[in-house]
Amino acid sequence: MTANFTKTIAAAATALLIGISPAMAGNQISFGFAPSDPDQAQMLGLGLSVFSLVQGMSGNGGNAYQNGNGNSAGFNQNGSGNNGVIYQEGNGHSGTIQQTGNNNSCGLFQFGQVTDAQCQQYGNGQSGITTVFGF
Repeated sequence: MTANFTKTIAAAATALLIGISPAMAGNQISFGFAPSDPDQAQMLGLGLSVFSLVQGMSGNGGNAYQNGNGNSAGFNQNGSGNNGVIYQEGNGHSGTIQQTGNNNSCGLFQFGQVTDAQCQQYGNGQSGITTVFGF
């Protein structure tokens, strides 16, 4: 490995760790990430579309995959080109994605017990991921 490659990997890992900050409350830990750069937001949106297709869901619009008991989901998308993904596994989850604008993407993944999450975006060309682990 070259020194520049090693530095690039170290910088990317540091930025990822700083950019994704965990929050703990009420027997859950959550991670959220929302890129501030439009190119990164577009790439994250593409990644969420690919994830949806791999999971057997549509690559755009509202999606949901639930495995467990007592789960619910929800979508409210106004605009065009929006993609909302909810993937819940376990018991007692809620969900909710609300996007207003165009070309927005949100991934909401919950694993574990009795978790709740939201993803709200207003504007154009935004993307984000919210993951909650309940225990």
